[in-house]
Amino acid sequence: MKVSPEILEESVEKRRISILGSTGSVGCSTLDLVEHQPDYFEVIALTGHKNVNLLIKQALQFEPKLAVIGDENFYNDLKEGLKDTDIEVAAGTAALNEAAEMPSDTVMAGIVGVAGLAPTLVAAKRGATVALANKECLVCAGELFLDEIHRSGATLLPVDSEHNAIFQVFDFDQIESVDLLTLTASGGPFRTTSIEEMSNMTPTQAVAHPNWDMGAKISVDSATMMNKGLELIEAYYLFPVEENQIDILVHPQSVIHSMVTYKDGSVLAQMGTPDMRTPISYALAWPNRMATPVERLNLADIGELTFEEPDFERFPALTLARDALKTGGSLPTILNAANEVAVQCFLEERIGFLDITRVTEEVLNRTPTSKPKTLDDISHFDESARELAEEVVNSLK
Repeated sequence: MKVSPEILEESVEKRRISILGSTGSVGCSTLDLVEHQPDYFEVIALTGHKNVNLLIKQALQFEPKLAVIGDENFYNDLKEGLKDTDIEVAAGTAALNEAAEMPSDTVMAGIVGVAGLAPTLVAAKRGATVALANKECLVCAGELFLDEIHRSGATLLPVDSEHNAIFQVFDFDQIESVDLLTLTASGGPFRTTSIEEMSNMTPTQAVAHPNWDMGAKISVDSATMMNKGLELIEAYYLFPVEENQIDILVHPQSVIHSMVTYKDGSVLAQMGTPDMRTPISYALAWPNRMATPVERLNLADIGELTFEEPDFERFPALTLARDALKTGGSLPTILNAANEVAVQCFLEERIGFLDITRVTEEVLNRTPTSKPKTLDDISHFDESARELAEEVVNSLK
């Protein structure tokens, strides 16, 4: 069902949405938009990982048909919190897939990390409109995921601000006219920090992003710029361009969210304040637009926009990601898995900030690669890389 909020106002049916990862940053922003447009949306399913209290609060407010907590240890808490409602309660991995299978028009795929791959794939297989905020689906299983999208006739809409920006200005009717995609990057909290200084940075400092309000993992990825490397891989699968047609440019103000350069020299950019509710709203209302409470962009107040080339010496994660994309096979899966482990170890203060990329690189160097053909293959490479990453972390002590 592809209708705008204006059409929905006159329609009997609301647009039905399920939110995978409703307690995370993207999920909370999605529900904020739903709260502002209560007559236009019906929430079918909500899922969280461990934040059971927030999930209960969300479920009581939005009254989904199903609420799922990923960590089974919190099942009884969820059941008790929703005992006086008609909301079905479930827990565990299979239940996440069940939430994705629920009959909704749009599935917001906001589960962080490779854990979001299986349920998002379930949503794709049933032909839903998948609003993809989980970049790991394409990083780890790009070809397999797109095959399911094409086979089922599902609609794939990018939610990451950079890819959503490109999607808004990409001329799919004249693909041959596209010359270059430019992913902009804020540079993170350590954009001007020396390598020596970065070696002493703490998790608290790393998650303090200068522009965006994000979860801990993606904030650390922004600090190492691995996030931009993963987005490079994601862009390769989302848009019909070659690897050498995707560039990265540091733009500290985070006003231009990405750009498309055409062969006639035209550069089309999508601009806005750094607020994830803008790309989320675009995906929720697509192919139309909906009103949002987002602060409007005032270029006069900003005064100037600046740009700079990324520093590959201080941020080697960018090179690791591009090399993984060029080599292909299982390397992007291995890259993602090793990085996830390394970031978690950093957040637990088991390793230093610079060790995140060192651990990831070591795992890449020590892992043979081959082309994954099934989801089980991807799971195998993911698990093996995680085990090796833990070994490398322990060797640093």
